[in-house]
Amino acid sequence: MTSATSEPAATNTEAPREEPLIILPLRNAVVFPGTVAPVTLGRQSGILAVEEAMKNERPVGLVAQRDPEKDTPAGRDLYPVGTSADILRMMVTDDGERHVLFRGRERFLLVEMLQEDPFLTARCRTLPTHVDDSTELRARMLLMKEQALRAVSLLPRPMPGLRAVIEGIDDAEQLTDLMASTLDIPVAAKQAILETSDINRRVQLVTEQLINQIEILDLTRKIGQETRGALEKGQREFFLREQLKAIQKELGDAEDRGAELSELKEHVEKAGMPPEVQQRVLKEVARLGRLPDASAEYSIIRTYVELLTDLPWSRESESTIDVAAARRILEADHHDLEKVKKRILEYLAVLKLNPSGKSPILCFVGPPGVGKTSLGQSIARATGRGFVRQSLGGIHDESEIRGHRRTYVGAMPGRIIQGIRRAGTRNPVFMLDEVDKLSVGLHGDPSAALLEVLDPEQNHSFEDHYVDAPFDLSKVMFICTANVLDNIPAPLRDRMEVISLPGYTDEDKLHIARKYLIPKERAAVGLAEEQVSFDDAALHEIATSYTREAGVRQLSREIAAICRAVAMQRAEGNDLPVHVDVRSVAFFLGQPRHFNEVALRTSLPGVATALAWTPVGGQILFVEATRMPGEGRLILTGQLGDVMKESAQAALSLVKSRAAALRI
Repeated sequence: MTSATSEPAATNTEAPREEPLIILPLRNAVVFPGTVAPVTLGRQSGILAVEEAMKNERPVGLVAQRDPEKDTPAGRDLYPVGTSADILRMMVTDDGERHVLFRGRERFLLVEMLQEDPFLTARCRTLPTHVDDSTELRARMLLMKEQALRAVSLLPRPMPGLRAVIEGIDDAEQLTDLMASTLDIPVAAKQAILETSDINRRVQLVTEQLINQIEILDLTRKIGQETRGALEKGQREFFLREQLKAIQKELGDAEDRGAELSELKEHVEKAGMPPEVQQRVLKEVARLGRLPDASAEYSIIRTYVELLTDLPWSRESESTIDVAAARRILEADHHDLEKVKKRILEYLAVLKLNPSGKSPILCFVGPPGVGKTSLGQSIARATGRGFVRQSLGGIHDESEIRGHRRTYVGAMPGRIIQGIRRAGTRNPVFMLDEVDKLSVGLHGDPSAALLEVLDPEQNHSFEDHYVDAPFDLSKVMFICTANVLDNIPAPLRDRMEVISLPGYTDEDKLHIARKYLIPKERAAVGLAEEQVSFDDAALHEIATSYTREAGVRQLSREIAAICRAVAMQRAEGNDLPVHVDVRSVAFFLGQPRHFNEVALRTSLPGVATALAWTPVGGQILFVEATRMPGEGRLILTGQLGDVMKESAQAALSLVKSRAAALRI
């Protein structure tokens, strides 16, 4: 049923009369007397007909078409009975559409077509209603009103306005026309009611249609209640999914989604996955087609499929290994480190002779700033491979390495798979920084998870929990870095080839500063080579009096500070070139922060030197001894270890054993 508005209409008991009417054909609609009906004008002939009727203040004859698809209907294409109607209002929207509000007056019969162009005109004869004010008619009307009110109560949406209108109508013809206009029945059925002149028969037809509508509404409600109680969650989702598909089809979204899934399936087939992995991913793509876009599971599966299609299952970096070119790259990028360079060149030579061989796991151990990370970048350049770096410092969860299982909310792959995805090839140079700073947490030991990654005997089938499929890591060249070898677990250290990178001497720092650091920092602030220069004495002064480190990071910062100061001078208008010598170092960097304490402390007797080892480099210790009157006891101060205490006792024993010779 649909809502309608009823206007009071007098019962037509007058004698039939004939008059010409402008005819407006209607598609899929029948208008009844006494009802208000909106009509959208889509044809030019209809617009001209309404404008002509409004200009002459005449009613319009509304007649339903037999074939709603016909654009230019003639008289033979119309039903013989229609309804004359007054034009209440015509509205024109912003896009030019015309909407007209009609109020039905009385039925008429098409007698003769008078005109078909530019619009239809016909001679029409009014059809009187045969009224029988009998007890039977009143009984039929009461039954029809009862069925109408029951049908309104069964509607999915409450319509109190329609209920009030039905209860307020006492005229049989008026109530019949109102209910006939609101019934959700075919046009042919409505037309049959319109053409029935006997009021008793018309009431009977409308009542039969109401009873039929009530059965449908009642059955729909019953099925809905039973379905809500019986359907499980999966069945309910399937029902809603089918409805969503129908809606998407109506909106035209189904084709777009089908094309999207076809494209995703094509990417899966081109990803080069192993057959068993590809078959599993294609099943996930098929599941996507059955899920609504708004479903949380849809986004989870979509993310998973896209990850697997992005992984380089078969993509490798194609490069020609040139050992001589690799030697030149290593020499250009790094000073000294001959042992490290020799081992890298050996690896490249073996790889050139045996491309299918297993990649070694190199571990560079040394204090900060000695070039461990930059060595990995140089190796990638020398081999023509991609480079990816992953810091392991502070990781205390095994899932960071192996990934999370997809059953968890917010699951994601581990750092190894993420790095391989970023590299875009299955044979990159993969640097694992700070491997000695892994820690054990509540969620497992990440160093234990690294065993499978770094073991050449088993990393050909590394299985990330999120990917849930074996991925071949045997082509990856893993390089680890650490400051302290002792902090690396023994099983993990056993799988790596350790190469120590010692700290640099002052002479090494001088060469590194001149060859690498000065050009880098000078370019960073936009200075040319002739605008600022350093002599060797100045660089030696910076290295010894302003830094105390095994590497060259602080040396690079001090050189950068001088370059920035020169850049500021030039920005203020001083265009003279600057030459940094020993005397000008203090001007740029302030007073020296370190001095030659060894020469000063050891110039007096009773002071010995010792060396202490730390993860960031070495440190000189000074051991002082003072002679004073006493009982011969040895007093040790400071935070001394057992070895230092034993050394002091041994020294005292030696002195006592030679007291006579030393005359003490």
